[in-house]
Amino acid sequence: MAAVVDSNRDLRLFRHRRRLARGGAGGGERGAGRTHLSAVRPRLQTTPGDCMQEFVAALLETAPQPYHPALVQAARAAAAGTAATPAAERARDAAVRARVLRAFVAADLTDADLAGTTGYGYGDTARDSYERLLAELFGAQRALARLSLVSGTHAIVATLAALVAPGERLLSATGRPYDTLRNAIAQDQASLVRREGVEYDEVALRADGTVDLEALRAALAEPTRAVFVQRSRGYAPRPSLGVAQCGQIVEAVRAVSPQTLVLVDNCYGEFVEEREPTHVGADLCMGSLIKNPGGGLAPTGGYVAGRADLVERVATRLYAPGLGDRLGPTLGLGRLFFQGLFQAPLIVREALRGLRFAAALFEQLGYAVDPAPAAPRSDIIQGIRLRDAGELVAFARGLQRALPVNARFAPEPGPVPGYIDRVVMAGGSFVSGATLELSCDAPVRPPFDVYLQGGLMAEHTAMGAMGAAQALLERGG
Repeated sequence: MAAVVDSNRDLRLFRHRRRLARGGAGGGERGAGRTHLSAVRPRLQTTPGDCMQEFVAALLETAPQPYHPALVQAARAAAAGTAATPAAERARDAAVRARVLRAFVAADLTDADLAGTTGYGYGDTARDSYERLLAELFGAQRALARLSLVSGTHAIVATLAALVAPGERLLSATGRPYDTLRNAIAQDQASLVRREGVEYDEVALRADGTVDLEALRAALAEPTRAVFVQRSRGYAPRPSLGVAQCGQIVEAVRAVSPQTLVLVDNCYGEFVEEREPTHVGADLCMGSLIKNPGGGLAPTGGYVAGRADLVERVATRLYAPGLGDRLGPTLGLGRLFFQGLFQAPLIVREALRGLRFAAALFEQLGYAVDPAPAAPRSDIIQGIRLRDAGELVAFARGLQRALPVNARFAPEPGPVPGYIDRVVMAGGSFVSGATLELSCDAPVRPPFDVYLQGGLMAEHTAMGAMGAAQALLERGG
């Protein structure tokens, strides 16, 4: 067989040998290879913020249509201003990653644990192993994580219905809950208050949006079955609650009414801090698996974690007395849940990094943002105060054009089940409704706050934020 000669390969090999010969191979001689290594060393030491600067520069240079001059200036300043990740955030991120990695190694998973079952789900090892792992990560006695819990609101309402009986009192320590939950608790005809006969009260927040612990203690003078805590701001102009603040609420409740349960809505807050609410004494925390714990891979699901006896009661309510948590197939989706949980700290950090850039960008453009770019964060939501309803729509449309699914759609305000006001949303996620993926939503009402959330890649969040800003600037002329 005739030999096949690759002239390009031979030329590359010749040039490589010539470079080595010029550089020298002696131990004391400064060769070309060593020179090349020192040249790339600074790149190996770049920080995520430096990468963001490079990305923004590339985005500005390769845009099909030029960005508004004010946006170009603001984007460059935002990338430079967020170049260094705060040391405290780096330390928290490292601690979270270490906690998750240790838990996975200790779980001793096998291929069989990824398979799951169909039908009733008897003996589903994927389900059982996942719930043990989740309980370990949350410092909980037990966890219930099911596909049949389709949202965070579903998990929360199932928990409240299981634990607060007719005639017993439920007290919200964080003021008015977000729209869908308040509707399920008190406003809908089938709500806990109207149909189940639960008594419900709220402790108003302080003027600065923080929890009024003194008022909470006073409110507990009346017998109370459970205190509800919502970590995320929902649609309220208030700061989100950190785990330490959840611990303060637990201490305040225990000091006045030790028998009262503390139930925490943990949506959007998982793996943002070193600990979860159950680490600081909360009886249960509830959330969604298509938010932070799903790592961008879980296709559906919700969870409840905490005291074993309380989790069992929620399982009984969800399924049936006598069955508890022994039912529930994972339908072959176990690998997605495990892998999503494994990479959740990485994706959460990406979301935080992108949101920090978005905050800096809109601050540069003159908008009020909360939290501020360098402020500590306790969830994956960025609030941005716009000027009117038209800007809400423009923001959503600009963001939508940067999303990987349904980018050509144009969001319009409209009614959404569970919400009182019309809502405008931008969403183009691989998992429908997954808010760990980049999205935004806003009730069309004063003070015209839009809530930017998630982002599987920080660079995608930056691109989306710049698209939203461009739409605002084009609208304003």
